[in-house]
Amino acid sequence: MYMQRGSGSYFCTASVIKSRNHNIVLTAGHCMDGRAGGGAMAFVPQWTAANPRPHGIFPVAIDSRGRSRVWIDQRYYDRGHTKGAPWDVAFAQVGARSDGKKAQDVVGANTLATGRGYAFDRIRLIGYPNADQQPLTCTNSTTRFTPTDGTPGSYLRIACDDYRSGTSGGPYLANFNSRTGTGDVVGSIGGWKTGGPTADISYSPYFGSDIQRLYDAAVNGSPPARPRAVSTAPR
Repeated sequence: MYMQRGSGSYFCTASVIKSRNHNIVLTAGHCMDGRAGGGAMAFVPQWTAANPRPHGIFPVAIDSRGRSRVWIDQRYYDRGHTKGAPWDVAFAQVGARSDGKKAQDVVGANTLATGRGYAFDRIRLIGYPNADQQPLTCTNSTTRFTPTDGTPGSYLRIACDDYRSGTSGGPYLANFNSRTGTGDVVGSIGGWKTGGPTADISYSPYFGSDIQRLYDAAVNGSPPARPRAVSTAPR
């Protein structure tokens, strides 16, 4: 995912999620909560330094007021990155590339899978560190992690080396098909400490009914939540 400034400024990992309109991508809430109010953004799938636009550019859609078409749970806006960690997920609607083709039709799509639990024997984790020449890939098992520091919720935990800044939003893929390059998305890097306080362990919010409802809202084009006005009244 890029901010469209000059040649573009990379900031997070995103992936296409299967939808009836072929235009939905998944990333982390903390990647988008400060950018969803405006500013041009674009999804550039399968970027590498050697081939930076292999499938073209898909701009994040904007509404009539110039705000990005990004869906984040209202609780994430209201509670912030720590208390809102269980909802650190964002779906974005992306427009067609210059020839009119949609993202899902060009690169395929993963299937959103909710309510599957925390423990998986084989998860394919993909992320783009912001200084690397190509994405990182890792396959490992996941376990359930519940913070003891007061952060609410439980999270999927996976050990994969060197998943640094920029990998946030990267999909946790179960049933990965190496031929199609797709799988079932059961998580995405984010949540506890916005994806992990160290580079070698990554976390994901649990993909349950809340994430399913957020996806449904994005697919149906329901009005996205927005940050509320901050009250200045004394407490």
